[in-house]
This record gives sequence, C-alpha cells and structure tokens, in this order.
Amino acid sequence: MERARSATRAPSPTHRTGAQRTVKRPTWPSWMPIDPYVLLLLGTVGIAALVPARGTGADVASGAATAAVAFLFFLYGARLSTREALDGLRNWRLHLTVIACTFAVYPLLGLAAGGLVPYVLTPALYSGFLFLTLVPSTVQSSIAFTSIARGNVPAAICAGSFSSLAGIVLTPLLAAGLIGGNAGFSADSLVKIVLQLLVPFLAGQLLRRWVGPFVARHKKVLGLVDRGSILLVVYTAFSQGMVAGIWHQVTPLRLLALLGVEIVLLAVMLSLTWFGAGGPPGGSWGRLGFSRADRVAIQFAGSKKSLAAGLPMASVLFGAQASLAVLPLMLFHQMQLMVCAVIAKRRARDPEVSADAEPPVAEPVPDDPGPISRLERAAAAGTVAGTATRSG
Repeated sequence: MERARSATRAPSPTHRTGAQRTVKRPTWPSWMPIDPYVLLLLGTVGIAALVPARGTGADVASGAATAAVAFLFFLYGARLSTREALDGLRNWRLHLTVIACTFAVYPLLGLAAGGLVPYVLTPALYSGFLFLTLVPSTVQSSIAFTSIARGNVPAAICAGSFSSLAGIVLTPLLAAGLIGGNAGFSADSLVKIVLQLLVPFLAGQLLRRWVGPFVARHKKVLGLVDRGSILLVVYTAFSQGMVAGIWHQVTPLRLLALLGVEIVLLAVMLSLTWFGAGGPPGGSWGRLGFSRADRVAIQFAGSKKSLAAGLPMASVLFGAQASLAVLPLMLFHQMQLMVCAVIAKRRARDPEVSADAEPPVAEPVPDDPGPISRLERAAAAGTVAGTATRSG
C-alpha cells in the first residue's frame, strides 16, 4: 500500500531538477572576453551611424531618453534604504576618501593629461577624457566586486550612493570650471540635470514605502528598463553626432592612443586607492590606516566611473558633441569591469582572509543605476576565474 502511494507521489525536487537539466537555457559563452551588453552598446552605435534620428524622430528619441533616465533614477531612489544610508554616515572617513578620489584625484589626473594634446589626444577626445574623470562612482559593480573580494559591502553601498548623489551637482560644476565652453554649462543645464536625476531619485525615496516591494519583486524586468534606458541615451547622443558630422575628427590610431591613456589612468587610480588607504598585505600601514575590508571598498568605489550617470549628463552638457564626450567613458566602463573582476578574485585570496571564510553576499541594493554586466554577475557569484585568466 505504501509502495503504491509512493509510486503515485509527485517527483521529488531532485528528480525535477534532473529532468530540467535536459532543457538548457542559452547562455553567453564563457570564453567570450567581451560583455554582451557592450556588444549591444556597440550595436546601438552602429544603428545610430546607419540610421540616425533626424528632425521629429530626433525630438521623439530625445524625449523618450529623458523620460527613461528619469524613471531609472526613480527606481534608484526606490531601492535605496534610507536607514541604511544614514547608518553608513558613521564611516565618514571612508566616504570622504571615496569622494576625494572621485572628484579631486581623478580630475587632477585628467588635467595632467592635458599635456598629451594635440600629440596623443585631439582636443575633442581630451574633453571627453576630462569629462570621464569628473563622473561619479558606480554603486552596483562596486558592491559586486567588494563582495567577492570579501570587503566592507555596506560601506561600498553607501560610498557609491553618496558619490552618485554628489555627482549630480559636482560633475556639472567641475565640468564648467575645467572643461569650460566645450561643456556648455549654464544654470539652465544644471536645472535640467537636477530635474532629470535628483528629483526622480527623491520621488523614489518618498514613495519607497509603497513601491519598494514592487521593485524588489520585479527587479529582473526592471533591470531591462535600466539597460534599455542606457541604450536609448547612447542612440540619441550618437545620432546627434552623426547629424552634426563630427565623426571625421576620430581616427583608429587616436582611439588606440585614448585606450592606452585610459589604461594608465585606471592603473594609477587602482594603485592609489589601495596603497594610499593602507599598506600592502602584511606590510606597514599607510597614513590613512584603514582596515583591509575598508580598503577593498575604497579601491572599488573610488576607482570606478558610472556610465549610467555620465551619459545623461553628457547629453545635457555637450549637446551634439555628446557622442565624442561619452566615447572615452564607454571604453573606460568596459575596461574597469574586466580589470576589477580580476582584482576582486585575487583579493579574495589575500593572506588576511581566512581560507574557510565565506564572502559577504550583497543584498539587492540600489544599483548603478545602470546595466548589470555579465562580469559583475560573475564576480558576485565568485566565478570570475576564467575571466581573470584571460584578462590578467
């Protein structure tokens, strides 16, 4: 009798899992060194080059991009826990260090690169490179890489969030002072950025009590909105550049030179944020004296730049020149993900970390707000070994 009942019983979860293994979802090949989202970005640039938005179509695309970015920052505000942000203020030294790296050290290095004009970088590319150094830090990728490196994840959450909010005001002001006329800064442009980024964020914070659970339940679908918003902004910016005919200013050799300069920039910042916040593992402490966990958060939050925040700001500040202005940022974004994935995996094997310690897992928190790349997801899952081999 018991056998008969067991025979008709529903298959166990183990059996169901085994049956489901026969149906495989298509996944991105692990041997591909380029993130699939980057390919989408490149494809969007190609579409803008072949079929740029003109006339009424350009107005519609621009309005849609503005609305999409505003909605993106509304989601950002709805995801951020106000209590968590206030608690994070206790570690004020760490946050000030990240802010200083993002809005002081980076711009100084950008100004130092001015000596490369016009021998290595054209004036237009240098304006984009300098703008790259003024953009705020990321949140999502900083959390993912800090988590796999077994650093201070709550500090990374708060540091990235504070940097993003400060950048809404500091980035336009720095652009006005350092880039000058090329940035087209005015009180009107600052108001546009505040209305497009800060006001939706504050609205999300105010409505978080009601919309927060919905956002948490549908984070995968809303993640598509995040990525789609960035693609729409890229298409609009590059369409304006094509219509204005500015792409004749860039040659393949200049792009290679730009990539080389960005490699040096990232290497310098990764070194400064790690060794400047302390000392090498097992060595003497630096003058800032942060713990290892805090140094990990400082390195990843203080060395990264946000594509999601930089794109809409560039569209407002540079107008038709925005496509050239965001090109350095797009290149830097992909490079920083690949390099930081390698570093995060190696940081997890630092001597200070117990071999049997489990890495802290980042909860669903306010993300970049922007695309969650394959490299970031791999880092959060601790599966970047293959990427580390290819990229290191």
